Amino acid sequence: LLENYETAEGVSLPRSTLYAHYLRHCANNKLEPVNAASFGKLIRSVFLGLRTRRLGTRGNSKYHYYGIRVKPGSPLTTIEDTTRSLSSGISGKASGNANRGFKRNSDSSDNTVSVGVISQHLSYLGDGSNAIPNFPNIIFTSALPKECSYDDVDTLKSIYREHLEAFLDAIMSLEFGTVESLWREFWRSQDNNNGDECEEEKYLSKSKLFALCTLEPIQIFIRNVDLTFYQNLIQVLIPDVLKPIPATLTQSIRNFAKSLENWLTTAMTGAPPGMLSVKLAAVSAFSSSLRRYTSLNHLAQAARAVLHNSTQIAQMLADLNRVDFHSVREQASWVCQCDHEIVARFEADFKLTLQQQNSLEQWASWLKNVVKCALKPYEGKSTFSKAARQFLLKWSFYSSMVIRDLTLRSAASFGSFHLIRLLYDEYMFYLIEHQVAEATGIVPIAVMVEGIKQDTTLNNMNVCGNDVTICNGDFNQSHSKLGCISPTDPSKRMKIS
Repeated sequence: LLENYETAEGVSLPRSTLYAHYLRHCANNKLEPVNAASFGKLIRSVFLGLRTRRLGTRGNSKYHYYGIRVKPGSPLTTIEDTTRSLSSGISGKASGNANRGFKRNSDSSDNTVSVGVISQHLSYLGDGSNAIPNFPNIIFTSALPKECSYDDVDTLKSIYREHLEAFLDAIMSLEFGTVESLWREFWRSQDNNNGDECEEEKYLSKSKLFALCTLEPIQIFIRNVDLTFYQNLIQVLIPDVLKPIPATLTQSIRNFAKSLENWLTTAMTGAPPGMLSVKLAAVSAFSSSLRRYTSLNHLAQAARAVLHNSTQIAQMLADLNRVDFHSVREQASWVCQCDHEIVARFEADFKLTLQQQNSLEQWASWLKNVVKCALKPYEGKSTFSKAARQFLLKWSFYSSMVIRDLTLRSAASFGSFHLIRLLYDEYMFYLIEHQVAEATGIVPIAVMVEGIKQDTTLNNMNVCGNDVTICNGDFNQSHSKLGCISPTDPSKRMKIS
């Protein structure tokens, strides 16, 4: 502390900044960090007379240590500049200026990756200046717990914002392991003897934190903020799912994603079950999306080699022209009720695009157009999400029929087609996910969470005897060709010669 900080009049440092510096120090030296409250006591024991102030507007304030600064020439000045840039980016968002960039800390290093590799990886990250979401108002319909006040609610919002800022800082520095420490610190799992709230700092005690987290409005607030924040983090880590990124960075992101749920579960030991469920649902969606997007990115890079190989493209065209598309269309028509004209047009477009040896980005544009054409009749309708899911099923069935035909013919280019099919299926899912998110007004990572929740509700209604039909009966009679018509309906069956 004495090597890197000094007292000075008229200056202040955010409490979260000093603690983030400390967490970095512990991570780099493989030390177990103490929690924020204990660290605050240590700071004041070293710098006697240090004062604490809350700066900012009500509900959006941050704790600052007043009368201390980073020493000029200290290695922490680079980190301090990073934190200041982040704060500027957030302030710019609030004032309508979203063009301020986020200065990354290229001196940060992961314990398992060299500084040079980390510096290279940082260039692949997206802009993090707008990653911290706007905090919505919390509306209470019932009284707060006896030991809590509305000032405690404001304090919770403030320390949660600080928590997200530190989280973002760790992501922007690719210090994924720091996230575990941040969660443990916020949920007080490192020290179960925090004591009562520190009057000087107005620090929120563990008992008050957990009491507030039992309230449904607080849980809804945390859920909405988390989902938006995690969606923004995905844009930081994988700004373009088709753009090549180093395999080492991909693996680091995947390892991070696999660890998230376990880290959070351990950190929230003893927390209210309702809040634990809310946090885990958001983190699970975040983790799942990271794994899917990194897999999609890996497939995209493998497919580039195929799409740029003229010999392989020629073989694929020759094999594709031998496919019995008439038989494929008949089977698809019976199972999916697909429009013959639309399917034939997609087939012709696919062959033409393949023949032109288009780039992966041009293929992506073609797939976007396919989705747009297929879902255009459902835009603005309540059935959009259901139609989108039905389209995914039909796309998958149709492509599997083509692959089946290629397999039976022992096509020489089967491996290339299989790779392309995997990529296009995954990218189609990605496109549908974002289309549904836009149509329903939720973030993409919440699409599957909300869909599963709605399906569970409908299934429960069916169990209770309600007349709710999803893919049969009158519901589908009002839909166009993308609708799902029961094959048990004799009037809708098609004969296959």
